[in-house]
Parts: sequence; C-alpha cells; structure tokens
Amino acid sequence: MNLLNKVVVSTLPLFPKSLVRVFANKYIAGDNLAQAVNTVKDLNAKKFMATMDVLGESISSKEEAVKSKDEQLEVLDAIKKNNLDSNLSIKLTMLGMKSDLALCESLFTEVLDKAKELNIFVRIDMEESAVTETTIQLFEKMRKRYDNLGIVLQAYLRRTEKDVIRLSEQKVNFRICKGIYIEPEEIAFKGYQEVRDNYLKVLRLAFERGAYCGVATHDDFLITGAEKIVKDLGLSREQYEFQMLLGVRERLRNEVLMKGHRMRIYVPFGQRWYEYSIRRFQENPNVAGQVLKSIFTGQ
Repeated sequence: MNLLNKVVVSTLPLFPKSLVRVFANKYIAGDNLAQAVNTVKDLNAKKFMATMDVLGESISSKEEAVKSKDEQLEVLDAIKKNNLDSNLSIKLTMLGMKSDLALCESLFTEVLDKAKELNIFVRIDMEESAVTETTIQLFEKMRKRYDNLGIVLQAYLRRTEKDVIRLSEQKVNFRICKGIYIEPEEIAFKGYQEVRDNYLKVLRLAFERGAYCGVATHDDFLITGAEKIVKDLGLSREQYEFQMLLGVRERLRNEVLMKGHRMRIYVPFGQRWYEYSIRRFQENPNVAGQVLKSIFTGQ
C-alpha cells in the first residue's frame, strides 16, 4: 500500500484540478463557510464535535493578514449563530507571523477577544519547525490572558517532551499529533515506530502533568495505546478526546465514538483547497492512500 500511496501522490500534480478535487472532497468541507457550517451540523447530529479551519498559511502582506483575521471572526460568529459544537483552529502564519510578529499578535488578540466573548475555544495549529518556538512563545504570552486557548504539539519533534514539561506548568490544553512537515533528522524522529513510541511517551507525560489532551491520530496502534493510558491513569471522558481529519478512516472514527470516547473532527474549508491538498498528500502519502480507499470503499 505504501508504494501505491507514493505513486498516487507523485502523479497528483499532473492530474486536472477537477480530478484532484475528487480526492480533496473527502476531507475538505467546501469552498465557503456555509458549506463548512452544514458539514459541522451533520457531524454534530451524529454526536461528533468539530474544529473549523480556514485553509491557508504563510501570508506576508498586511492586507491578506487582516482579511484572514476577518475570516476567523466570521467563523466564530457562524459557530455561535448556528449553535455548533465546534472550536476554531488557526495557523498563526495566516496572520502574518513570519513577516510582522507585532501585527500577528494584534490580529490574534482580536480573534481571541471575540472568541472569549462568544465562549468559543481556539486552537493554535503547529506549523514547520522554523516557527515552532515563536508559536509557543506567543501561545505562552496569550495564554496568560485567555483561558480558552490551546496549542498543538508534534510527537515527531525531539523537543516535544521538553515542551510538554514547559507548557504544563500551567493547566493547558494540547492537541498531540505525529507531525506532518518534512524535518531534518537532528530535530525530528524519522523511524515509523520511534515516532509512535514518542507519541505515547509525551501523551502519558502530558496527562500525568494534568493537561487535557486531544489525541489526534488515525493510527490503530496509537488509539489502542492512548486507551490504555487513559485506563491506567483512571481518566474520565471529560479529560481527553480523540481527533481525526474529516473524511479519513470514518469507520474507525465511528468505532472510537461507539466505545464511549469523545471524538472531534477537523473540518478544513476555503478557497485554498488545491494547494493544501497537494501539499498534505505529498507530505503524508498515507493520507492519500486512506482517502483513495475511502472513495472506493466508503470506509
């Protein structure tokens, strides 16, 4: 299956955009907010929680950053208006973090003020290692003012164990994922099993230090491992949740929900679906294989 995944990914850029859209439709809610709202309504009706994500990253101009901020505010209003069981996920480079950190902080403050007013949780998505430290520093600063704020940590980074310790000095809400970006071996674990092992190591550590964790994975091994940790530590279902991407391994997500765990679905949408799709498939060929399988099997 790994070879097939790589073949699919290597040929995707050669396909017509309309064909790539067939792949993308499985895990992107649509081009606009209305489509995303309908997707979340459907998920909520099936007892899934959600987090909404406006697609995009690495914005450099002030005009684009302000527009992105306005899009985040629209999502927050839509969550409230439609009484959705949903968080907001956001990449700080969409607010100009790489080019103007002060602007990013100012725009992010607007988003967090609105989210706090509406009682909506906001999650900072983690991006490539070049911005990891800046992202964490801004999270630490904003977390002093906003308790409705969480962050993502990537288990394949060698620094993540220390980051868990550093950030859990205060009560914190993590999403823990394997990691999607291509990073050098000196800063990231490369072996498939060693990434898995570090994932469960940092997850257990985070729970032991009192953190709430979103266990973000489509990996049966990690789901089983996380369930064991939850049982070992005697955690209630209100102290954790599982998380998966829209459209990926739907049968598995249903099984996790049926076991009594809470499950949150990551719902990306927006005009930048094509760039996002190509990059995500290229960086993680297994996702392409899972999406391809789900298209033809419905699983």
